Amino acid sequence: MKKGIFMAVLMVGAFCTSVSAASDVPDDALTVIHSRKSVRHFTGRSVDADTLTRIVRAGMAAPAAENMQARSFVIVTAKEGLEALAAGLPYAKMLDQAGAAIVVCALPEKAYQKKAEFAILNATCASENMLLAIEALKLGGVWTAVYPEENLMAHVRDTLGIPENVIPLNVIPVGEPTGVDRPKDKFNPENMHWEKW
Repeated sequence: MKKGIFMAVLMVGAFCTSVSAASDVPDDALTVIHSRKSVRHFTGRSVDADTLTRIVRAGMAAPAAENMQARSFVIVTAKEGLEALAAGLPYAKMLDQAGAAIVVCALPEKAYQKKAEFAILNATCASENMLLAIEALKLGGVWTAVYPEENLMAHVRDTLGIPENVIPLNVIPVGEPTGVDRPKDKFNPENMHWEKW
């Protein structure tokens, strides 16, 4: 009996310290798109590896020029790694409260025609897919810019051991949202042009 109670306490404790996404994702694509927001306030709970893998897999499903997949991802879960990144990134100070971070990198040498522009576009598409996946999984995330600021890229490269020929595009903090951040209605019909400009 005592062993059973002990195991139940362990299971509850594990649940309370790590966020795991729901196995089913009931929201349709348009609901997820319009619900997405930039989340900068997190509870501090960690995010489990399976959930982070699901998010990155969504990123890898994004369009890529000639399907050359000129992008790669660094997943950071250790508190010291998150704090080290935050120390040199003025737009990512919330990393110290996030459960994890995904650093999206562009790989010019693997890109179509070996052009950095194609690699950056590929990595950008992957980033948006991941932000939508984060929303669909009832978590929070935000794009924090690294590229094209040389000092920010240098900090991320130095902190994570990223090679010089790889472009760190952004850092996406991921975690359980506090609920403070809300979606914004960005629809503007003035930016729609029918048939011609």
